[in-house]
Amino acid sequence: MKTVALVGRPNVGKSTLFNKLSHAKISIIEDTPGVTRDRIYSEVNYLDYKFILIDTGGIDVTNTEINKLIEIQVNIAIDEADVIVFVVDTKESLNINDRYIADMLHKCGKRIIVALNKIDNKDSLINKYDYYELGFSEYIEISGEHSNNVIELLDLITMDFPKNETTNDQRIKFSLIGRPNVGKSSLANAILNEEKLIVSNIAGTTRDAVDTIFNYNKQEFVVIDTAGIRKRGKIYENIEKYSLLRSLKAIDRSDVCLLIIDYLDGIKEQDKHIVSHAINAGKGIVILVNKYDQIDNAAKDEFRKLIRAEFNFLPYANIIFVSAKTKKNINLIVPEVLKAYENSNRKIGTSILNDIIKEAYQLKLPPSYKGKRLKIYYVLQEDVQPPKFTLYVNSKNLVHFSYYRYLENKLRENIELTGTPIVLKFKNRSE
Repeated sequence: MKTVALVGRPNVGKSTLFNKLSHAKISIIEDTPGVTRDRIYSEVNYLDYKFILIDTGGIDVTNTEINKLIEIQVNIAIDEADVIVFVVDTKESLNINDRYIADMLHKCGKRIIVALNKIDNKDSLINKYDYYELGFSEYIEISGEHSNNVIELLDLITMDFPKNETTNDQRIKFSLIGRPNVGKSSLANAILNEEKLIVSNIAGTTRDAVDTIFNYNKQEFVVIDTAGIRKRGKIYENIEKYSLLRSLKAIDRSDVCLLIIDYLDGIKEQDKHIVSHAINAGKGIVILVNKYDQIDNAAKDEFRKLIRAEFNFLPYANIIFVSAKTKKNINLIVPEVLKAYENSNRKIGTSILNDIIKEAYQLKLPPSYKGKRLKIYYVLQEDVQPPKFTLYVNSKNLVHFSYYRYLENKLRENIELTGTPIVLKFKNRSE
């Protein structure tokens, strides 16, 4: 999947443009209860194209610590990006920060589009021509605030992007996602060494990553290692947003995601950030706790309880304690991946679904609101990966979040859905 970065000096309208682009045609992003989200990037679907959009902080040449940190983050985005949109403020004249950023971008060797922002301002008519001095080949006049030429900018961004294509690849793909240094590469190597049946290595679509194909019980799998940070000489290799970006790319190509947690390092907020993207993308999920060789049984039980408390939005994800070093429980990983994949693709008979929902409704009526109560007429399964169920009701506005969770739990009690999120959609029968 292609990556697009927005760069520029402070207060040129990058964040406004980011919001316009990421919500124009829209993305997979929806808030998940209990998950704190990092909004520095978004997955954008526009027409037949899909790409990752990154917002960055404003570069200011003033020599302060915070400005140095911002520039590091911008360099991360530039390294990862296929296309860079250089946002400038035509309401103001060209300044030293613009020139500094232009020098950076000329050296990066990437495709650069200069977005002449705030073009609706009368001062822009005077200043906009100054920015052509920067020497780039692609310019577009826009107004992020008023959405002028935003669609034209999307057309320009995606002009050389490959279109989304359906694939008949039947191999099960799973990725190892998580923070840096939790043992993703070591676990990938342990899985492959356990099988001793590596077929081939193929270049991944994520820069610096390798997808490895292997056989398990006469079935082909692809393991995607997202560790892939080979830039040892660069000071930003362990920065949170860099690993999040890599994980997002791998998640997009996966059927199942293995969230790796380092037992010795504990659970961090970033673990929730990363797995939230897998949930929103509808991927199967398994939680692996690495460094099992360092844990006694009592500590293992306590850590399992801690995981369930911290990831209370993931009760359906199985937890496996493993050790990349000693290979302990490595043999449990692929069967768990297979289970999550099969459940993510599970199709339920309509009569079975309606029996489950009817019984659940009779056992516990939904709460009434202003004298009205939700009525459920029937339910259909609309899709898989993940399973999506549409419930036809008298008024979808009467659906309370707690009752949504109740119905989801009843479905899980009666149907094997371990390892996969499910989606319940409510529609008025009149629709």
